[in-house]
Amino acid sequence: MSELAWWQRGVIYQVYPRSFQDSNGDGIGDLAGITWRLPYLAGLGIDAVWLSPIYPSPMADFGYDVADYCDIDPMFGTLGDFKQFADRAHELGLKVLLDFVPNHSSDRHPWFEESRSSRENPKRDWYLWRDPAPDGGPPNNWLSRMGGSAWEWDERTGQYYYHAFLREQPDLNWRNPQVRRAMDDVLRFWLDRGVDGFRVDVLWLLIKDAQFRDNPPNPAYEPGQPEHHRQLQTYTEDQPEVHEIVRSMRATLDEYGERVLIGEIYLPVPQLVRYYGANGDGADMPFNFQLLNAAWNAGEIARMIRDYDSALPEHAWPNWVLGNHDNPRVASRVGAAQARVAAVLLLTLRGTPTLYYGDEIGMTDGEIPPDQVQDPAEIRQPGIGQGRDPERTPMQWDAALPGAGFTNGRSWLPISTDTSVRAQDGDPSSMLSLYRRLLELRRSNAALVQGAIENVAATGDVLTFERHYRGQRLFIALNMGAADAVMQPRSAVVLLSTLAGREGLALPESGYRLAGSEAIIAAI
Repeated sequence: MSELAWWQRGVIYQVYPRSFQDSNGDGIGDLAGITWRLPYLAGLGIDAVWLSPIYPSPMADFGYDVADYCDIDPMFGTLGDFKQFADRAHELGLKVLLDFVPNHSSDRHPWFEESRSSRENPKRDWYLWRDPAPDGGPPNNWLSRMGGSAWEWDERTGQYYYHAFLREQPDLNWRNPQVRRAMDDVLRFWLDRGVDGFRVDVLWLLIKDAQFRDNPPNPAYEPGQPEHHRQLQTYTEDQPEVHEIVRSMRATLDEYGERVLIGEIYLPVPQLVRYYGANGDGADMPFNFQLLNAAWNAGEIARMIRDYDSALPEHAWPNWVLGNHDNPRVASRVGAAQARVAAVLLLTLRGTPTLYYGDEIGMTDGEIPPDQVQDPAEIRQPGIGQGRDPERTPMQWDAALPGAGFTNGRSWLPISTDTSVRAQDGDPSSMLSLYRRLLELRRSNAALVQGAIENVAATGDVLTFERHYRGQRLFIALNMGAADAVMQPRSAVVLLSTLAGREGLALPESGYRLAGSEAIIAAI
């Protein structure tokens, strides 16, 4: 598999730093804690650790409001702590990925403080400022993804500034060459410190319509959806000029060798795949989020796999994401039994998988009492399911310890103790053991990493497909229902099953009874 780049061979593991491991008892995870847990991640069998933002921030949106792109927030440690983390990760054979948040900064970033100081300030055009409409109101109808108008009035200079998210997160003006150069310097700052790549936050939002035209109404809007869904985001996302920016980022990373550029992009597949670029000059992996919100049935998943695979440009490398910090956990979405099936699906599909911390032990969404809600998305738009606290609760290391082994202090969010790493470690039937076996099987079978995917089909509740490479052919079957189902596969031998005692079992062509919520990988 040496002909593949490391990010094509590897498995990415997302760490939400506030919630992974606290080392100093303040109830918030930090870099020293993550460094201490790196041997666990290496033992799990992942290849790269992606950290959600750790930059200095007022934490209006928990680090996605950056006040300094070239330092570490004291909450998480220091640049010295980051070096120790990166060095230790590399010693263990793990790559290091950082979140890059270029669409918006904090309103406390020195750039914005200069920009809002006067209309004549040299950095005024680093952000999006507009005069009021004739009636004195906002310049147009654009809505914030956090609710309300996306325009905030600035009394001092008599103009509005644009913020796609919170008012504390003003959007940068990526049409300004100085902004582009400054952000390129940020990439180089971290690349010079050994970072192996970046996940770029809201990449598809970086450019807005140059004429600031009103977004049209969304005829499919339904009550209870987020407010910005009232509009089609025609002029506030996926503008043609964004691809020039992606090419520029790609070129910078290429100067440093084999570095990966991943884009957060919530778009339909035909638009998503454009972010690969025309000839591999775009993002290495525009994140494929389809599994996060898919209807969990064999027919829908089979269609999704076929459509995605056929839509990929010839030069493109696929990827799949099962969970992240913005969406309910997979075990809560599909249930504990099907979460095991989902693990097999993720790690056998063609392309690079991304795991979310805690999914390997089947963590579910935490219960957040109303008086402990932290997420501004829930506080600003309560009751419509936008709150992200439940999927950000602390890692459950040891239910027998205070703070579940995450902290000796009071945790920033409630900690569940329904399961833990310690409870599952050594149990061959546990979710953790399943993930370890899957990751080991993936490392030892080239067909699972670089093989083609064929014969994707759904029969009732059973999803099947094959992976093959240079004479090796694997058969994957996933029962996405609770009832047993009889299959008639080609003769094969089970390499892995989500049920105990099935490894080594021959699958007769006369029929095999796949148990409810069972998934198998078999060698044909």
